Amino acid sequence: MIILGEDSQRVKDKDAQEYNISAARAVAEAVRSTLGPKGMDKMLVDSLGDVTVTNDGVTILTEMDIDNPTAEMIVEVAETQEDEAGDGTTTAVAIAGELLKNAEDLLEQDIHPTAIIRGFNLASERAREEVDAVASEVDPDDEELLQSVAETSMTGKGAELEKEVLADLVVRAVRQVTVEADDGSHVVDLENLKIETQTGRSAGESELLTGAVIDKDPVHDDMPTDFDDARILLVNEPIEVEETDVDTQVSIESPDQLQKFLDKEEQQLREKVDQIKETGANVVFCQKGIDDLAQHYLAKEGILAVRRTKKSDLKFLKNVLGTTIVTDLDSASEADVADGSVRRDEEGDLFYVEGPDSHGVTLLLRGSTDHVVDELERGIEDAIDVVATTVSDGRVLPGGGAIEVELARRLRDYADSVSGREQLAVESFADALELVPRVLAENAGLDSIDLLVDLRAAHEAGDESAGLNAFTGDVEDTFDAGVVEPAHAKEQAISSAAEAANLVLKIDDIIAAGDLSTEGEEDEAGPGAGGMGGMGGMGGMGGAM
Repeated sequence: MIILGEDSQRVKDKDAQEYNISAARAVAEAVRSTLGPKGMDKMLVDSLGDVTVTNDGVTILTEMDIDNPTAEMIVEVAETQEDEAGDGTTTAVAIAGELLKNAEDLLEQDIHPTAIIRGFNLASERAREEVDAVASEVDPDDEELLQSVAETSMTGKGAELEKEVLADLVVRAVRQVTVEADDGSHVVDLENLKIETQTGRSAGESELLTGAVIDKDPVHDDMPTDFDDARILLVNEPIEVEETDVDTQVSIESPDQLQKFLDKEEQQLREKVDQIKETGANVVFCQKGIDDLAQHYLAKEGILAVRRTKKSDLKFLKNVLGTTIVTDLDSASEADVADGSVRRDEEGDLFYVEGPDSHGVTLLLRGSTDHVVDELERGIEDAIDVVATTVSDGRVLPGGGAIEVELARRLRDYADSVSGREQLAVESFADALELVPRVLAENAGLDSIDLLVDLRAAHEAGDESAGLNAFTGDVEDTFDAGVVEPAHAKEQAISSAAEAANLVLKIDDIIAAGDLSTEGEEDEAGPGAGGMGGMGGMGGMGGAM
């Protein structure tokens, strides 16, 4: 009896498990070398030839041309980690890959996947409890500790060169958008924090500005550009001649009729400018276009106008100024106009806009080239996320692999109390966590085995904060050395890695309607795009590894 179509593929039992584990491990291997302060970068070239140079885990995985369903499940781990914690994406993916590698060894010992899954769940739950036990409370006003968190996040990334200056900017920015809730907790409103970039200057010249930065030029050269007492109107309507919703044809028989037609258009534009003037506004930021004639009228009235303002910039200006966005000039009134100040930076071609009590702040990042600025921005975004997480969560951990070795030690003690084959899975989970210090050492060109032995010995002696100094190769108290990570990010990484590994282990049958690929049928099968032998398109990853 034939049930499946002739083009379908089916892989069962042990073959399915091996296929899935191989695909997941390939993803983990792709990003392992980027981990830590000595991690290497990847160059990613997309189909259009655009180049991205980065060691940010989630950027690498989302930019890579992955065409494998199992591999994409592991990429989701990185994306979830980025959304929930902001950093630790490489750690989460690397641990997931190591869990599956260890699970493969257990499967070869005829241990059933359900026993492994139960053991991993027990270990994951216990590890998160131990993270909370080891974590130190942090005062949101402790700027020195918050700066250490930011610097730790930046180390090994493009932001590292000027990390002290940039970490200070990050901490100040996060503190300015932090508010204390009624219950005493701290809430970080990152909606009020914006990042702008500028090329041509060094990263050390980056600055934190109160208010918004608009990277636009005035629409007319004769317009004033600086206002200490600006009256600002935000408009989401084109200041242009109104067009009909349907196609129309106008037959003109004489020059007089043409002139009347042009006069009517001019009158429309004049009325729009008059409507703006009647509100009392002297600065207009418009999301849509502004007609040339309207530009002339606005300049004549001494009104500064900026067109094609990005939607995100207009929304941020709304927050900074505490005003509304006008969608119909006919209904615009003085109530829609906000007070503030506008300054023009001619050198950078930027407008600085501030409100009377601006809650919004802009981090203006500078770098020598576009690639440098892009990588700098990724590093700063991660640093902002981890500092914000630390402020709201209030717990930190020692870095440098210290927490992973401590958790592994505690999990091995816990494993003795677990009965059945799950005990072996708990011990495998502990071994997987120690991947982090091993990879940190490998990426720094150090002997990972000797260092892991030294780290274990230090933790057995009671030094919970003993971690690896990747620059000197010594084992030291990383908390005192300022290598600090948010506890929430570590909990999320452990949880995501365990859940992803369990999801893969639970699959014992793969049924594909055609080629085991996540791309459409119209895509041509490249090298490695087809069949099980090519792992369903993982060949596309080879160029990035």
